[in-house]
Amino acid sequence: MEILGKILVGLVAAEHLYIMYMEMFAWETLGKKTFKGSLAPELFKPTKTLAANQGLYNGFLAAGLIWSLFIEDHHWSFYVAIFFLTCIIVAGLYGAVTASKKIFYVQALPAIVALVVLHLK
Repeated sequence: MEILGKILVGLVAAEHLYIMYMEMFAWETLGKKTFKGSLAPELFKPTKTLAANQGLYNGFLAAGLIWSLFIEDHHWSFYVAIFFLTCIIVAGLYGAVTASKKIFYVQALPAIVALVVLHLK
């Protein structure tokens, strides 16, 4: 179960690296495809800086999860992963309530699954 937990933490981290890339570097291309229908096409250019700022935060979340995978002390690694997964869950819940229900399934649910698996050790 420990290996599965680490794999899931790694997958959530990879997802947030992807989100960081999209929001920071590909907002007007990949972001436009991803949020088609949610945001008017003419708003991508003026919101580019806002999206980049958001992407930076997603990068920090990914960095924290990746860091947790390299910590040798089991307890310390566990608590760092819990902290960053919880941050992602809270952000996903907030996004689901304020922006789109889809955010729950894309962002919060994978982090919830990883958090549950980490606790099953």
